[in-house]
Amino acid sequence: MAKQLHLGAFMRPVSIHTGAWRYPGAIRDANFSLAAIQRFIRSLEAAKFDYFFMADHLGVLNLPRHALMRSHTVTSFEPFTLLSALAGVTSRIGLVATASTTYDEPFHVARRFASLDHISGGRAGWNVVTTSNPDSSRNFGLDTQPDHAARYHRAREFYDVVSGLWDSFADDAFGMDPDSGIYFDPDRMHTLNHKGEHFSVSGPLNIARPVQGCPVIFQAGASDPGRQLAAETAEAVFAAESTLEGSKAYYADVKARATAVGRNPDHIKIMPAVFLVVGDTVEEARAKRAKLDSLVHYDSGIHSLSGMLGHDVSGFDPDGPLPEIPESNASKSSRRFMIELARAENLTIRQLAAKAGSYGGLAFVGTARTITDEMQHWLEQGACDGFTTMFPYVPEGLEDFTSKVVPELQARGLFRSEYEGETLRDHLGLPRPDNRFFA
Repeated sequence: MAKQLHLGAFMRPVSIHTGAWRYPGAIRDANFSLAAIQRFIRSLEAAKFDYFFMADHLGVLNLPRHALMRSHTVTSFEPFTLLSALAGVTSRIGLVATASTTYDEPFHVARRFASLDHISGGRAGWNVVTTSNPDSSRNFGLDTQPDHAARYHRAREFYDVVSGLWDSFADDAFGMDPDSGIYFDPDRMHTLNHKGEHFSVSGPLNIARPVQGCPVIFQAGASDPGRQLAAETAEAVFAAESTLEGSKAYYADVKARATAVGRNPDHIKIMPAVFLVVGDTVEEARAKRAKLDSLVHYDSGIHSLSGMLGHDVSGFDPDGPLPEIPESNASKSSRRFMIELARAENLTIRQLAAKAGSYGGLAFVGTARTITDEMQHWLEQGACDGFTTMFPYVPEGLEDFTSKVVPELQARGLFRSEYEGETLRDHLGLPRPDNRFFA
């Protein structure tokens, strides 16, 4: 049997495109409408998607009013609250949320994800991030955020503490014997007593070991520290490469790093993010993309670009080239991508802002057949294990993919027609980890 793709859906925001809410027929309040999001996740589960993913931001971006007023991401649900609600209207699809290692505490994160894993019957995943938005720091009593290297150093210890807390109880700790009156065996409980550079955490966690043993660990690191953290800890990676050759190199690098630290490289799934626009003809799909891109206002695009670069470029000549941009504490991958794009295509700041406000990364724009061709080619070329899909607008863009592309993938044997397991680990073909403290 041919290797099959994994498919996840990036759903917070419901579209990464800043013009999505303006597209004809779009659900304007989709980012904070429970009814709409329930509709989306049911469609994705019916299409047998591996997971539904919610990114998160810990503050409203500090934009000028004329840019902020155009943002459809200024309001959205807190991920754990929403995913717990969505667990009740689904039964198989994975539920993945971002939680920051920069502005949260390990005990909080361990408890929330363990709870979500139990509530959902083993479908939780944690996207481990170091917060790169400098505006978030002011919501947590800080004037500036920690630098890039310090954030990753903290993240590594944060992960160790969280994963240790998940192993607080042996799987058989809760005998719940009514005859003896013994609810659990204290000899099957472990107190972590972690004391490190960043954290001092006693434990144990006050919830039973997660159904999956450990919720699936996701990451998105593109920088060297990010790749190394992924190789050491991640089980699925949101890659951001926009070319086939770039993704092949990233895929090989992360898998090699995993092998070097003694991990099975097949236990890390590389899932590039891809923006999808589906039409009945290639020309129709391109026209949809052009219409969508035309809805991005320059005020919005220029501040999206500034955020990605970690530097305010709104004062430069819009029709001039991008000047040299100094290093910052912003996301290294976003900064690198936009600078390389500007240089490779000789773009003006205005043109680059249009791409930043729309979506300048990997995009498949075409018919069900041509998009399936591209996905199959990436899989067979060793550039990915699947894709984290992003829809141009909702509901139409999402339903175009689930009703047209998914059946084509299934017909070629590239994607499942039915779920074969119950948990997110089952869907991704990942083993349930042993408890490090108990046989």
